[in-house]
Amino acid sequence: MGVSLKDVAQRAGVSIKTVSNVVNNYPHVTPRMRAKVQQAIDELGYRPNLTARHLRKGRTGIIAFAVPELGNPYFAELAGAVIDAAALHDYTVLVDHTAGLRERELLVCQEFRSHVIDGLILSPIHLETADLVARQETSPLVLLGEREYDAPYDQIAIDNVAAARDAVRHLLDLGRRRIAFLGSRTGRERRPAHLRLRGWREELTAAGREPDERLVVATDGYGRADGAAAMAELLERGERPDAVFAYNDLIALGAMRTLTERGLRVPDDVAVVGFDDIEESRYGATSLTTVRPDKQAIARLCVDRLVERLSGGPVSEPRRISPGHRLVVRESTGGGRSGKHQAGGGAPAAD
Repeated sequence: MGVSLKDVAQRAGVSIKTVSNVVNNYPHVTPRMRAKVQQAIDELGYRPNLTARHLRKGRTGIIAFAVPELGNPYFAELAGAVIDAAALHDYTVLVDHTAGLRERELLVCQEFRSHVIDGLILSPIHLETADLVARQETSPLVLLGEREYDAPYDQIAIDNVAAARDAVRHLLDLGRRRIAFLGSRTGRERRPAHLRLRGWREELTAAGREPDERLVVATDGYGRADGAAAMAELLERGERPDAVFAYNDLIALGAMRTLTERGLRVPDDVAVVGFDDIEESRYGATSLTTVRPDKQAIARLCVDRLVERLSGGPVSEPRRISPGHRLVVRESTGGGRSGKHQAGGGAPAAD
């Protein structure tokens, strides 16, 4: 039989209410009393019944994290960070996979599983502002990802334009002039690919160079095969670049494979920069220079905003929050394997 609040109260010589106040971290408990109760908790090995605690508050203790591609290492790594952040608030995370399909995104942000979850963190691809404004589900929602929305929900996203400019500036500083962008998408101007492409254009223009649109290649997806095909298309058109800025690490890794197969050396002939800093980027035959979003901060902010809205107390207005990012310089642009960090365009520092 498990240890109860009553057992702890008897050991500490206090009321059950006092033990409950300590367990729930209520502020109106003196340090001396808190220490006394905590000692009894430690001696008896008491563990709170989190399920019962959530049920008393009308909660399930579960939040959902819905992503478009669970097989994408970036989202897998981010899911782990979200799970860790949620555990600090005694929440369990249900990970959902939308496959980037509009109908599934609509399903998860409306009433789907509303009886199971207390709130939702969603990384949408195809939802529009009108879809979110029309949402009738009352459970809290936090939007994750770089897609921009004019909707009454918290949004957590790094500054894609600034991050892209950091990447392109690094390549320009290396003396590269024919800098390609792989991974653009047609239309959808407020999507991440368009924002990163905008950063590519802005930094080239700021450096006094006319962006060469012939060096921009659209892709159907965001995987290694897409990057390999995009790089092959560029070379077959006779538009060989001396540098590549890719929408993400997977596209960059695919592009590097094609370059190697065509007898081109990275970084001697073509320097390559990715985006996301997935684990794979550090351990290839040539380690990849990449933009590193602060995944831990992204996860923490998402969970904290959701928990704040579940607390029942005063909450702040929905807002867009931009966590930090860093440029990690590795072998694909001439850096060492361990890499260097460059934050916000500042001077590189040792990794």
